[in-house]
Amino acid sequence: MHIPAVPTAEMEILSFAEAMRQSGKRADYDAARWLYVPDFYTEYRYVLGTKGQNPLICIGVNPSTAQPDHLDNTLKSVERIALGNGYDSFIMFNVYPQRATRPQDMAKERDDRLHRANMEAFDYILSLSKAPVVWAAWGNIIEMRPYLKDCVLDMIGVGERHGARWVTAGPRSTKGHPHHPLYLKKDSSLEPFGVERYCRECL
Repeated sequence: MHIPAVPTAEMEILSFAEAMRQSGKRADYDAARWLYVPDFYTEYRYVLGTKGQNPLICIGVNPSTAQPDHLDNTLKSVERIALGNGYDSFIMFNVYPQRATRPQDMAKERDDRLHRANMEAFDYILSLSKAPVVWAAWGNIIEMRPYLKDCVLDMIGVGERHGARWVTAGPRSTKGHPHHPLYLKKDSSLEPFGVERYCRECL
């Protein structure tokens, strides 16, 4: 089981731009189908998804161990719901890019290098669509670290520049958090999500 092997402060971290320059060069997955940045397994992940003209951008809290052609059950659910709602692809993004099998193993303090690179990645994936749709799907795990709220607020700002439309699927939790994808029905529909009001009232 993967947990962070070292504190993020001790890690060498690729910027998103550098990770993009290197991506797609390995032979162990189909780079024409997959968007995977960085394109090797490491302590963080900016983006994982399939390529298409009309992607649904799903936002979780932090990345799992999933990789191209080796999706976990959450990512399989994300793909099913994206296709079921008329999208030709999906992109999995996260509020914070540190991989941790258990969210409680995320760093206690935000690493600003990771956050900056993550916001660059978010800006990039929003640019792939003329009218990007962002699916908030982080569940109650968003409460795991205080810095996650500030990360979401920064994402809202990036989204505004691209005219992003926020949605959610399934019932909200008793605390008002958007539903996690894992336990959603495969025919779940997407509904408008007032992300700014949510941040004011629920985070």
